[in-house]
Amino acid sequence: MNRSNFQGHLAMLFSSLIFGVNIPLSKNLMPDWISPIGLTYSRFLFGAIAFWLFSLFFKYEKVSGKDLKTLFIGSLLGVGINQGTFIAGLQRTSATNASIVITITPILAMIISFFMLKEPITLRKAGGVIIGLVGVLSMILTSELIVPGRQASFVGDLLCMLSSLSYAFFLVFTRGISKRYSSWTIMKWMFLFSSVMFFPFGYKEFIAAPIFVHATSLAWGSYIYMLVGATFITYLLIPIAQRQIRPTTIGMYNYLQPLVAGLFAILLGQDTFSWTKPLSAVLIFVGVYFVTTSKSREDVEREQNSVILDGDLNELELSPLKERVRN
Repeated sequence: MNRSNFQGHLAMLFSSLIFGVNIPLSKNLMPDWISPIGLTYSRFLFGAIAFWLFSLFFKYEKVSGKDLKTLFIGSLLGVGINQGTFIAGLQRTSATNASIVITITPILAMIISFFMLKEPITLRKAGGVIIGLVGVLSMILTSELIVPGRQASFVGDLLCMLSSLSYAFFLVFTRGISKRYSSWTIMKWMFLFSSVMFFPFGYKEFIAAPIFVHATSLAWGSYIYMLVGATFITYLLIPIAQRQIRPTTIGMYNYLQPLVAGLFAILLGQDTFSWTKPLSAVLIFVGVYFVTTSKSREDVEREQNSVILDGDLNELELSPLKERVRN
């Protein structure tokens, strides 16, 4: 692993840790302190303001009209639909079920990458995805949730699945543009588009949220964590990872979110510790390693070119001998 790859993995590791903690915190905010629509729009608005303000301290990058269209579609996939459907789904289902559903992201990213980016589905890559999935399911299905009244809903699970699908498309669709612009430029436009598009649907729910009138310190802490950590920091790190590692590998880090959420739930008294959790963690990291070390399209093309080059060199070496034989 070179330095660039390491930076990409480090960016996704931190993002997954932050996202994992955010799942139970966001669940506690809804619907008593803020509605799902209000929560989602507050992330769009905060992200737009924060990214545009911080971009003023960096070199301005002019974005072409074609790339602005790509960013607009990316904002729908990676911000609007992804965040909106996940929050709506999380409000209707349990945090445990939401954690299970989002583990489908690397599988979807692998399939989409195969068709859109021509990334090969190798046995090692597929095996890594399956091993990681087994680790996640073994941890979640053996968890002993002790919080009453958190029942799951089919509609909520379906919305979380739609969120995973939109995120997988986002990772593949915007990979090219992530290599041409900085994280600040990409995210300031994406969050601006999202905040403008969803303004008619979200601003009333946002300004009417009870959290702005009266709230506990835990509610405010959870809300600030979601805005600064799970919105600003994570979406700043994702384009960095996209430039360095493949969409399937990025999707594999979704497997860490249920693990982090489960450990955090133990600290909050929402879950109990079992020895399956360390075993699950090992399986998850083994799966990530297999996907990370699997062959990419560039690796396959490099090997094919090497074989062709070796064949040409052998042909050149044998040419004098063939000529003498003919003579």
